[in-house]
Amino acid sequence: MNETAESLQELLNLHKKHDLKIIAQILTEGSNFKEHMHSLEQLAGKAVECKAILVNCHPGKDFFSYEENLSLLKRLSSLTKETNIPFTAETHRGRATYSLPQTVKFLSEIPDLFLTTDISHWMVVHESDLSNQAENLDIVIQRSSHIHARVGYEEGPQVPDPRAPEWQRHLENHLAVWQKIVDSCKRRGMAYLTITPEFGPPNYMHTLPYSNNPVCDAWEVNIAMKNILEKKLQL
Repeated sequence: MNETAESLQELLNLHKKHDLKIIAQILTEGSNFKEHMHSLEQLAGKAVECKAILVNCHPGKDFFSYEENLSLLKRLSSLTKETNIPFTAETHRGRATYSLPQTVKFLSEIPDLFLTTDISHWMVVHESDLSNQAENLDIVIQRSSHIHARVGYEEGPQVPDPRAPEWQRHLENHLAVWQKIVDSCKRRGMAYLTITPEFGPPNYMHTLPYSNNPVCDAWEVNIAMKNILEKKLQL
C-alpha cells in the first residue's frame, strides 16, 4: 500500500476505467511489536481509502512472541468489524502465520479471524506436502476467505511452471486444497471468493546459472494458472 507510485485518486480512476475491484495488500513493518502495530493502523487506513473489497495483510514476525503476534491478529480481525471490509491474514513465511500449527493456535483464540491461504509457504516451512497435517489443514480451510494460487513444493515456494509434467503431483495437491476452500466458502454462504494467481518474478522464479535469466515468464505463468483454475476448479 505504501509502495505505489500512483496517487490514491489515480488508482481509483484506473480501476473505475477498467471496471476492476481493488484487493489491497499491506505488510506490517518496524523493528518491534509496537512499530508493527502502528504500521497496521496506518496502512489499514490507506487500504480503506482505496475502497478495497478485501485487505490482505502480512502481520507480525515469526520471531515475535506468541502474545505479540496474537495482539496484532486480534487487531486485524477487529478491523473487519470496524470497516465492514474483510481483513485477512496471509499464511506466509517470516510472519505470525509462518507455520500451520501456529496458525491453528491463533484461529482457536480468535474465532472471527480469517485467512488468505497460500499453502506454498508451508510446503517449505514444514518440508512437506502437508498430507501429514490433514486435521490442521482442514481447520485452515474452514477459515479461508481468499486464495493465493501459487504452487510450492517441499524445497521451495514456487515451482517454475505448473504446466510442466514433473510438477503435476504438486499442482494436483494444491488444486485439491483449493477446491476444499471453494466448497467451504459455498457452505458458509460467501457471496464470492477471490483468487489471485501469484507466481512471482526472480527470485521467486527460478533462474539460469551465470546469466540469471528467468526460466519462465511470470506473466505467462500467471495467465496459465488462471486458465488452470477456471478449467479444474468447480466454482
